[in-house]
Amino acid sequence: MTGGGRLAGRVAVVTGASRGIGAAVAERFAGEGAHVYAAARDEDALDALGARIRAAGAGAATLAPLDLADGRAIDRLGGAIAERHRRLDILVGNAAVLTALSPLAHIRPRDWERVIDVNLSGNWRLVRAFDALLRQSDAGRAIFVTSGAARRARAYWGAYAASKAGLEMLARLYAEETRRTRVRVNTVDPGAVRTGMRARAMPGEDPSTLPAPETVTEVFVALAGPGCARHGEIVRPGGFPPPRR
Repeated sequence: MTGGGRLAGRVAVVTGASRGIGAAVAERFAGEGAHVYAAARDEDALDALGARIRAAGAGAATLAPLDLADGRAIDRLGGAIAERHRRLDILVGNAAVLTALSPLAHIRPRDWERVIDVNLSGNWRLVRAFDALLRQSDAGRAIFVTSGAARRARAYWGAYAASKAGLEMLARLYAEETRRTRVRVNTVDPGAVRTGMRARAMPGEDPSTLPAPETVTEVFVALAGPGCARHGEIVRPGGFPPPRR
């Protein structure tokens, strides 16, 4: 069943949807009436997400197990969406990996390459696969998830920080390329949020002091809506007035 929310009838892809912010955004989008293609590597977690969305009885969810380092899998998903819907309305590039934090000179080449491949090149693969479909939408929306690590040099955050800085430039480039189209491209910096990745990166931090992922989903809904005109921005939660009821 398709709900009657703010994203009713929209078709969305959300990556990194197995947990954390990605799962919260996928559930919120479905609750707002979208048909969500939830993409992630963890099939068990995706199954649990699908069960929660079905139980809520709002929008629809199609589970898409894939790794952003697998360009052929992303292309297959793009082909499936093209055949079924002929367009994509919303793309959320959220998936990322961290690996161990260590000095630049001590990072293993395979760890550096994995982080860059997923966090940066993986989002380029998404643009490559879905650009034409976003342009077919009456209001295509691309939203990339970044981190303050992209703009603040912190020792030992090497590959992750470099990948997020690269992602912000990728989003800026894509925004310039789509400026004269109906596609709007923005980046969300969610700040400190209670996620597994945050817990691994900040082991001394008390997770109970951080907001839950569900509390930051409003900015994604606002940027994904067909009425949103913002373009080429980095937006934080709270960057929109609350919706009128």
